[in-house]
Order: sequence, then structure tokens, then C-alpha cells
Amino acid sequence: MTNRAKPGLISLVAHLVAAVFAAPTALAEPMTVPSILDALGAVHPFSEVVLSPDGTRAVYGNVTTGKRRGAAVDVSALWIVDARDGSHPQRLTACPGRPCDEHGAAWSPDGQHIAFVTTDANEQAQLALSDRDGRGVHTLTHARGPLDTPRWSPDGQRLAFLYSQGAPRQPGPLNPLARDAGLLSSTVYEQRLAVLSAAGGEPALLGPSAVNVYEFDWSPDGMQFVVSAAHGSGDDNWWIAELALIDAHTGAMQSLYKPTLQIASPRWSADGQRIAFISGIMSDEAITGGDLYVISAHGGEPRNVLPSLPASLQTITWSGSSSEILATEFAAGDEVVARIDVDHGTQDELWRAPEMIWANSLMGFAPGDAGIALSRDGTWSAVIRQSYTEPPEIYSGPIGEWKAITHANEGIPRVTGTARNLTWTSDDYHVQGLLIAPPKQEPGKRYPLIVEIHGGPAYAHYPIFPSGPGAFDAALAARGYYIFKPNPRGSYGQGEVFTQANVKDFGYGDLRDILHGIDAVVAAAPIDNDNIGLIGWSYGGYMAMWTPTQTNRFKAAVAGAGLSNWQSYYGTNNIDTWLIPYFGASVYDDPKVYERSSPMTFIKNVRTPTLIVSGDRDAEVPISQSYEYWNALRRLGVPTEFVVYPDEGHAFFKRDDQVDVMTRTIGWFDRYLKPQPMP
Repeated sequence: MTNRAKPGLISLVAHLVAAVFAAPTALAEPMTVPSILDALGAVHPFSEVVLSPDGTRAVYGNVTTGKRRGAAVDVSALWIVDARDGSHPQRLTACPGRPCDEHGAAWSPDGQHIAFVTTDANEQAQLALSDRDGRGVHTLTHARGPLDTPRWSPDGQRLAFLYSQGAPRQPGPLNPLARDAGLLSSTVYEQRLAVLSAAGGEPALLGPSAVNVYEFDWSPDGMQFVVSAAHGSGDDNWWIAELALIDAHTGAMQSLYKPTLQIASPRWSADGQRIAFISGIMSDEAITGGDLYVISAHGGEPRNVLPSLPASLQTITWSGSSSEILATEFAAGDEVVARIDVDHGTQDELWRAPEMIWANSLMGFAPGDAGIALSRDGTWSAVIRQSYTEPPEIYSGPIGEWKAITHANEGIPRVTGTARNLTWTSDDYHVQGLLIAPPKQEPGKRYPLIVEIHGGPAYAHYPIFPSGPGAFDAALAARGYYIFKPNPRGSYGQGEVFTQANVKDFGYGDLRDILHGIDAVVAAAPIDNDNIGLIGWSYGGYMAMWTPTQTNRFKAAVAGAGLSNWQSYYGTNNIDTWLIPYFGASVYDDPKVYERSSPMTFIKNVRTPTLIVSGDRDAEVPISQSYEYWNALRRLGVPTEFVVYPDEGHAFFKRDDQVDVMTRTIGWFDRYLKPQPMP
């Protein structure tokens, strides 16, 4: 199997994949910005679903809007239902009568108790416990600092969780960075592995105090943990995390494997002899994609089980035996559930569709560490299922035979038209993307096109139902634009060779893929080729700054949390370890390779009007990157606006700011791109 096309077959005509996503009837009339935001905000997201060991009960998380310190924020509420039909819903909560954020539900091995994360009256996360019906709820911890991810020991007597004792904020570089002031401190709040008796008491912190633990799994005998961990600050060292073992009683840690690239999802086999994990080039913690590796629990070199797989693994679970793994994968626009034979290096696809499933997610835009919730015997499963045109619901049943057990989004209006999966060839690669039509089209009319480039770059445009004030693609489609969402080289979805194909080549091969994709879109849909815009966030924001230095094809651009100068970026961001695998060396050792891909190197070529937005406490892409680009454009006489959002990080969490960005984005494109009649 390979993800390369035959050389020379560069096609400017898209191959339209057989399925055009079916959907409820789209809104026919043009929509105002407030009505678009109301429609996107009406979608009820789900955060997680877990099954009881016998498969009869399910707990799911339903995301709602709450208030925190006077600001609107998303919070999750937990519900227990009959796993077969969703009947007899019962709220699972430790804070009746007041708003709180509850998530991370975990069933005990005997199915009699549920552990979950709650928040107390001071908005401090705590660990709570209930019986299987949601009664007898009590809080187990008196934590001071963020905690998450409770998991039961195999004997059901202990709970392990991740705990950042004393930390002032939730770990993760997506969150707003604390402001620097005075003498800069090297104080680090590590995320430790904590173990607590299910009866309560004080948790024991395991592992060295200077080590940050990112993920963990109990050994089958409950004597050890396998972890991904790194020394130093947790926010900026995940990219160099190692696989290690921690003794469940003494806390002693020993290194098992030091990878060359990123690792995720360590999972212990049922017989305790092997550990599986996903490894590959990954841009962000918890946004997983890569190949499946297996290593002996006693050490040695890991083995790549499927080195030529034309897909990116997202989640893995040993399927009851020590020779088979159940995996979810993203494969050229489709989600795949596969059973992998670890010993023979083969896999069988159990289900495949242009949809998205997961059992939990990262803020609703990427799979978390669980792809499918399973009963102990594997005969019953539950997932959160959606496509670009079908809103999310909880489904349950045998794998691939799921039926909806919630109906929270029935009747939700769709603000876009059809969604089509497209493929084309560029250089030696097959490339895939999604084309979104406006909800209403008139015969004889060509429409402006907006290209949305995803972040990462190791990420992908997944077939996720658009919702909330961050769904720029749907909002712009509702205004009469076609939207093109390409997954160029460097993306997940076509194997690790494809994901690594932009190493030392940021902005070159991936831009060629995108430009060839635009030609394919123009050949496949009624597009006004002279009226094309560009939008992106994070790495997509970099591409929105880079692309106008290489071509004048775009009439307007919007760059969110964009990156303009890799050389100055290296020394000012808080996550510089992620750059080494992509550039091959630090900026101090090879400044030229960074200069080659920096928009500032070619800034005098820019003619494209550009809206720039950024949070002033962004740890991943410092706001100084946006200042560099903005100052250059205005000195060069290029139309530009720059909007700074106080107290926001790389991801915006305040609802008013999210709405403002959306409103300004729509206004910017409406100003510079106008639908044109066909000749």
C-alpha cells in the first residue's frame, strides 16, 4: 500500500468521491450574521460517552453554556441512560442546584460505581464518586490545582488521575499564558500521576517531582503504570516525551523507550507482556495521528505494526486479547474502525464512512484518547457520531450497527449546502479535501470561494458538523461563499509518509497542493476564479500570512494566531521543542532553513488585504508575530486591520470574543469578495 500517485499525473480536475453527504434540508434564504450565529449556537455538542462493563448503562457528557466569573463558557453535564435505547435519563452530578463543569466519567471494573471530575463552589476540580444509578454521590478529594482523567485500578480498589498540585491554571499551551512581570521565574507546576483509595483519603503522588506525566495506563496486575512523560515544564516538553514505567506503590520511574518523534496513547496488553502506542510527527498534544507501535513491557526496540498504512491512527484499544487491537483511523476523508492483528501486521476494516466518531474529544474538534466505548466482552459499543451535514448524537449497538439513543439535535437547521469529498493529484501525492456549497445557488451564477487552511500542520479537516462561533466555514457558506477545506501534505489521513512530507518545506509543497486543489474546485463547481479568499488559524494563520508572499491569487485573507517569522518565533514562543522534527535543527544551528519559510523574508511581495486577529496571552504563537506582519503591511500600504483580544490564548474561550472574530471575518470577506454573475 502506498499514498503516492504515479509521477506526472498532476490532475486539475477533482475526482468526486461517490458519496455526496446526505443532509437535512438547508436554509434557503440568505442569513444575517446574528441568525447564522444563532443557528450555529443551537447545536448541542457531546463531550464523551462511556459504557458500563456489562454494556447496559451509558454515561455521556452534554456540553452547555454556563457562566464563569461573569463570562459565558462551555461546561459539560453528565447523564446516565439505558445504553440500548437512551431511556431513563438520570443526571450524574456532585453539585445539584448550582452550575459546574463535570466530565471524565469512568466505570469501576465491577460496574457498581462511577468516578468523575466535578468542580466545587470555588471552581476547583475535584474527584467524585457515585453508585451505578448516580446516587450516593460524594467528593473524594480536597485538591488544590487542576486534576483530570480518573482511571480505576484493575481490582477496583484505587483510582489514578493526573494532578497539577498548586498550579494556577489548567495545563496546556492552548490556554492563556500567565503574564510575565518582574524577575522571571523558572517555577514549574508538573502534572503528576496521583493514586487514591476508592474509599477516600489523601492521594499519593508518583514519579519524580520534576517529571510531567501526560498519559498513563494501569498494568493488568495493578502493580505499574506505563506513562508518556518528560522532564521540565509540561506545556513545552510534550514533543520530547518518553515512554516510561512507574511503580504503582513506590513511585519509582524507569525509562522504557526514548522515541525520535511524538508518542501518544500508551496501552498495556491483557497479558501484561506488551505495550502499544501511537507514534509519528504530531503538532499538538492530544491531537493524535501516526502509526501503531508495539514494544515489550521489559524494554527493547518497538515494532511498527503497519508501516505502509495509508491512514493515520487516532485511538487504540486492546480488544480483550493480547494479539488484537481495535483502532480508529482517519483515511482520506473517511473515518475507519479496524481490527489490527498485531502479530501478523494485518488489519480488517470493520466500518468506514465519510463521518466522524469518537468516545471523547478535544474541545469538540479532534478525537480524544478513546475512539469507541466498549462493553467488557466487546459485543456492545457506543460513540458520538456525526458528519459534516448530520449533527452529533450518541449512538450505540454492535460496531458499525449503531442506532441513535439521543435526539438532542433533531430539527437543527443546517446553514450550508452540500458537502463533497474531493481528491486530486499534486506532485507525487494524492490529496483530499472537502468542498462546502452555499445553501442556495442560482443558475448562471458563479460564487466566490474561500479556502480554509487547518492548523497543525499535523491535523486535518475532519467531517465534523459545524457548530459554535468558531465554525467559520459554515458561517461563510451561509453568506453565499463556497468553502474549500484541503488536507495538503503534512496533514493526517494518508499515512505517516504523507504527514512528514512537509519537513523542512513549510509553505512550499503544501501550498502547491492547495493551489492545485483550487484548480480542481474551479473545474468542479461554479466558482468565480477571480474572487478567492483565504482564512486560517495557527499553522493555518501562518499559511494565510505566507501565501500572499508567494501568489496574488487571493483577494482577501484572514490570519488568526498567525506566524510571520520562524526565526523570531523560535526564541519567543513557549513550545520551541516542536520545531526540531520539522526543521531538523534549532534556529541557532540552521537559521537559513527557518528564514526560507518565513513570510517576513518575502513580505514586500504582499498585495492581499489581510485581517489579523490574535490573543495577547498566546503561548503557542506569541502576539508579536502578528505585530510583525501588521506593521509591515501598513508600512507597505497593504490594506490591513489588526484586532487584539485581551486575556485570550491560542484558542479563544470567551464567547464575546469568539462572536466578535466571526463577525469581523464575515465583514472582511463581504468587503473584498462579491458574488459575480456568470457571463
